[in-house]
Amino acid sequence: MRDRGAHGQSRTLGCLFCKIVFLSQFAEEEIDPYKKPTKHNMRMAMFWLVQGCQPGDSLVFHFSGHGSQQRNYTGDEVDGYDETLCPLDFETQGMIVDDEINAAIVRPLPHGVKLHAIIDACHSGTVLDLPFLCRMNRSVVLERTVYMGGPSPPSGIWKGTSGGEVISFSGCDDNQTSADTSALSKITSTGAMTYSFIQAIEVGNATTYGNMLNSMRSTIRNTDNLGGGVVTSLLTMLLTGQSLSGGLRQEPQLTANEPFDVYSKPFIL
Repeated sequence: MRDRGAHGQSRTLGCLFCKIVFLSQFAEEEIDPYKKPTKHNMRMAMFWLVQGCQPGDSLVFHFSGHGSQQRNYTGDEVDGYDETLCPLDFETQGMIVDDEINAAIVRPLPHGVKLHAIIDACHSGTVLDLPFLCRMNRSVVLERTVYMGGPSPPSGIWKGTSGGEVISFSGCDDNQTSADTSALSKITSTGAMTYSFIQAIEVGNATTYGNMLNSMRSTIRNTDNLGGGVVTSLLTMLLTGQSLSGGLRQEPQLTANEPFDVYSKPFIL
């Protein structure tokens, strides 16, 4: 989703200047081959999102689907695993790795452009490979994520932007799974993270990034019968050789390309 904010108009998601690429969640029912969430189509959508962006633009990348992990051999990940998104055809074409996502929509972002990523998937905590992760400790700071000393990991690959700003909300930590549940909407099964994100805005808790994150975590924490993503957990076990660990409850995460005070920075898409 692309909001051409430079026109000076009201910057809402329903504005005239929003441009949207939508890949159908009902892939088996989709007739248009370009709207199926295949690896190629997802790559093209990411390329489209940042192509030609200018100062004042506000971009939104939303993914709700399966996420997983695969072994990392460059030393860039503390836990030894890259985070991934699973396209419709991942079994034949492979998954989309965090390094590729970073290179596609983070690294090219120029000065004056803002990108928000909303990722409702398992193992999605650092799926954009952003340098800073918010830890709600006593000081509530954005800590370095997978490497120290700068936005470049041991491989030397730049993980920051080209002057733009990137902030990502994700469904859970890297070692957790994200749930689909009917316990939140009471009507139909929805992604817990997506529901909590929308709920935080609707009830007026989206004042700052810190308040937004706390509201999302509180919504999920206070929900009964919130199961994990069993299918994706089994997928991860098969692909990485890890064992399933029971009892994990998802906790939404906030990452960014640069540090900021989460309780003073207003939340603005």
